[in-house]
Amino acid sequence: MKHGVRASQPDIVVHVRREGDHHVATAPRVGLIVGKSVGSAVERHRVSRRLRHVARSVLGDLQDSDQLVIRALPGSRTASSERLAQELRRGLRRALESAGRQG
Repeated sequence: MKHGVRASQPDIVVHVRREGDHHVATAPRVGLIVGKSVGSAVERHRVSRRLRHVARSVLGDLQDSDQLVIRALPGSRTASSERLAQELRRGLRRALESAGRQG
């Protein structure tokens, strides 16, 4: 998360790191951060499952060497899956646009 581009949304923060052509990878890597501020263990696990599901829908937008980290904010506990998917797509689009300008 130290490197790359961050895009904040109301319920999640999207971090994207786009590696150069020299980096050999077979598929994009996706990670989740769901901290205790989101809620109890049950609530965090529920948010993780929903974020994993919506993350699958954006894998086609990523290059093989991309690294994506989704950090859940406390509001993600009450957000609908549809809203999380919209925020992920919007945040990913903004982060990739910024990464394109940097690279």
